[in-house]
Amino acid sequence: MSRPIVATINRAALRQNLAVARRAAGESRLWSVVKANAYGHGIDRVRESLAETDGFALLNLEEAILLRERGWKKPILLLEGFFHPEDLALLDQYRLTTSVHSNWQIQALAKAKLSAPLEIYLKMNSGMNRLGFQPEQVHNVWHKLRSLDNVGEMTLMAHFAEAETAEGIAEPLKRIEQAAEGLDCARSLANSAATLWHPQTHHQWVRPGIILYGASPSGRWQDIASSGLKPVMTLTSEVIGIQQLTAGSGVGYGSRYRAAGEQRIGVVACGYADGYPRHAPTGTPVMVDGVITQIVGAISMDMITVDLTPCPQAGIGSQVELWGNNVKIDDVALASGTVGYELMCALAPRVPVTVE
Repeated sequence: MSRPIVATINRAALRQNLAVARRAAGESRLWSVVKANAYGHGIDRVRESLAETDGFALLNLEEAILLRERGWKKPILLLEGFFHPEDLALLDQYRLTTSVHSNWQIQALAKAKLSAPLEIYLKMNSGMNRLGFQPEQVHNVWHKLRSLDNVGEMTLMAHFAEAETAEGIAEPLKRIEQAAEGLDCARSLANSAATLWHPQTHHQWVRPGIILYGASPSGRWQDIASSGLKPVMTLTSEVIGIQQLTAGSGVGYGSRYRAAGEQRIGVVACGYADGYPRHAPTGTPVMVDGVITQIVGAISMDMITVDLTPCPQAGIGSQVELWGNNVKIDDVALASGTVGYELMCALAPRVPVTVE
């Protein structure tokens, strides 16, 4: 690695976070959500550390097949279901559980030639208005699916748009209960936030995602600070240059930051081409040589500039934590007007990744 930037994946933290999620879930079984290549962490890097989960949930057939080829025998759930009727042959071959959210999927299931019935998650639209059948359609769709020879065990599935708030689940949960009245069905409703904070939503299966990777579903680290969750990804680099500023000196493109007086700044090998948020403003936290300081000026493609005033000992080669155990990814994301999910998923392929 000639360039000093590196992302480190902590397997022990991942196992710890799975244990926290399982304790929160109580008696419910647990889907570990590993979509988007395990939120940027890499399915191949995390799968063994999540081996105690009850199943993996993801989007892409390719990722599901990878898990099967790596020896995963337990359930795999396709959260968006299948995208073309011909996909059903692969679902059959690899024994995948699929969500069903549209009438065309039901028609495809009815016509498919399968070796054995598939397990189905019937997706209900509880008010988020993405995928899923309207509440008043659920009974009819449930019985239609139940009548098909290609359909095995069925579960009712829904998602919460505002589970990070105390009152955010009340209305959607009411719609779900009304829609499911009279149906003898297992349910999978709880995302990360509901798994942590709304036990009444847990039912048979929960689907934690972001909390497995040690960030908050609310986007605020303080909301999970006492939970036992630990950051899994740490992004580090080094100071590769030093500049001494005088009063009025500008920093970076557009000179968005100007020094109020004499100031020493460090140039760090990390930029938006590495996945660091381009819109991170002056004041975004960063750690240099174990001291929390701040970014100054605009983020460049390959470099950021940081204030070395709080760490006068810092120099060329000083260690920098962009996010991780000390600088929380939620805090970087919040300062940048985004969420930790995006930063994890945006880690660029050019950044080397190590696993510890």
